[in-house]
Amino acid sequence: MTDLIIAPTKSAVLDDAHVGDIRGALGTIRLDDTAARRGLSAKFKTLLAIVGPGLIVMCGDNDAGAFSTYGQTGQNYGTHLLWVLLLLIPVLYVNQEMVVRLGAVTGVGHGKLIMERFGRFWGAFSVIDLFLLNALTLVTEFIGITLAVGYLGLPKAPSVIAAGAVVVAAASTGSFRRFERVVITLCAGSLLLIPIALMLHPSAGQFAHGFLVPQMPGGGQQSTVMLLVIGLVGTTVAPWQLFFQQSYVIDKRITPRFIKYEKADLWIGIVVVVVGAAAIIGFSAAAVAGGPLAGHFTDAQGLAQGIAAKAGHVAGILFAVALLDSSIIGAFAVSLSTAYAAGDTLGINHSLHRGVKQAKGFYAVYVGLIAVSAAIVLIPGSPLGLITNGVQAMAGVLLPSASVYLLVLCNDKQVLGPWVNGRKTNLFTGSVLAVLVTLSVILTLAVLDPGLTAGQILGVIAACAVLGLGAAGYALLAGRGRRAQRIDRTGAQDWRMPPLSQLGRADMPTSRKIGMSVLRLYLALASVLVVVKIVELALRR
Repeated sequence: MTDLIIAPTKSAVLDDAHVGDIRGALGTIRLDDTAARRGLSAKFKTLLAIVGPGLIVMCGDNDAGAFSTYGQTGQNYGTHLLWVLLLLIPVLYVNQEMVVRLGAVTGVGHGKLIMERFGRFWGAFSVIDLFLLNALTLVTEFIGITLAVGYLGLPKAPSVIAAGAVVVAAASTGSFRRFERVVITLCAGSLLLIPIALMLHPSAGQFAHGFLVPQMPGGGQQSTVMLLVIGLVGTTVAPWQLFFQQSYVIDKRITPRFIKYEKADLWIGIVVVVVGAAAIIGFSAAAVAGGPLAGHFTDAQGLAQGIAAKAGHVAGILFAVALLDSSIIGAFAVSLSTAYAAGDTLGINHSLHRGVKQAKGFYAVYVGLIAVSAAIVLIPGSPLGLITNGVQAMAGVLLPSASVYLLVLCNDKQVLGPWVNGRKTNLFTGSVLAVLVTLSVILTLAVLDPGLTAGQILGVIAACAVLGLGAAGYALLAGRGRRAQRIDRTGAQDWRMPPLSQLGRADMPTSRKIGMSVLRLYLALASVLVVVKIVELALRR
């Protein structure tokens, strides 16, 4: 049986600045250019014009928090956890590929889609989660900037102000192309991690073994290692990435015709993020191997000092510059994802193609977040280390939140038409979601009880596995007897979602409402408990 999809006559794009020529950093594709791409040269030029969203979101993923997490992994556990990065590759691709489709096909941002399809009650939770977590994450980017300039011997306050000015100025010119050129240039700075690794030359054999042989450090460290594994997942799969990439694809005016090129862009970004993460873990391990710093991670500045002690001052400087570069890219991406979401949900102009006068609210959110975050970092006595740890904890707790909405939206035929998920994608994404919920529960319990043992963690995993299997069994029984529908993907390249006003509210089966309500209640309670714990620790200090 085939599920027929009727092509809409009008798209749902909210801001008319999102329609027109694609003016990327490395090329242009005119709106009326409908010719087929034949030959390697034509395809390569098209890819150059499209490159940006996937590369930027992935480089933004290797931000200040990631430097800290990867550095801690290498300094405390060597190359033993490199295998986690390989497991994250399919997770990164599947999640981001789904938002690429949503952006190109719908022309509507993630927050707006959630509110329109599920109602303001459900949408409010998603957007509030994003705003709070992004605000805290942006503070960690400026913490990364202070650590980098501190090592370089630059004055803290002027450097933070200068970095904030760069982040504001690059996005406020009214030229999308100019902004993208600045950020892609910064993305090239990620390559600095490679010469640092070559200067410290970690063991190739240990590197290969760490990637190919899953292992956990022995002794009584399993619970601590498990929490670090969760940190690796949380720093690599973050809610802001979904909101940013979907909105940035829309702002770049990428349509379904160019989805395959955007997927290639995404793969380029994934290679960059995995190579960068592996390099940091590898050279962090090599820098402290056999020395007093092994197993005693403090922060990225301390790691820079360890690198300099092992490989020379130049290596330490390169690491600090790479940290500064990644923190600025992260600041761009996180603040933009928030401003885009605000523009979508509040119904105001929200495009980098517009100048400040044409999108005052959009830029007010963008600049306001940056100003507040920079100010917090400059307040004397601010608990910067506690803020960084708190952000990582909150990101881990909220891991499943955005993924639930993403999976449901990508199965909504009114939203994606012939671009909806296939069965294999749903099975894989459902499994990933179950793992994310399990990791979130473990992290919440560990924050509340730092003495959580490895046995207790295994008990949580077992309980979540039983619940997951029960939910999967119920889903199979509920779908029994229904014939599988084959989606007719004919004409998919020209299909766009119709205006939201023509869609109405998405169907919400009772079982889905119950499941989402339980998950939302858990996330709300867990978030409150984590915040209370963080405040308690701050007061003790």
